[in-house]
Amino acid sequence: MLNFEEELAKFQPSRDIDQVEDTIVNRDITDVTDIMVEFLKEQYEQDDRE
Repeated sequence: MLNFEEELAKFQPSRDIDQVEDTIVNRDITDVTDIMVEFLKEQYEQDDRE
């Protein structure tokens, strides 16, 4: 049977994962949420003009 505490103590995080995580977090990628926010801003601005 696995000893969870023992296995956790031996755990060493991968440097590759840290590098990939930093790259993903630091990239400015437009997602669906960003597109919807921009769309709604444009709609509100248009409604204010009318």
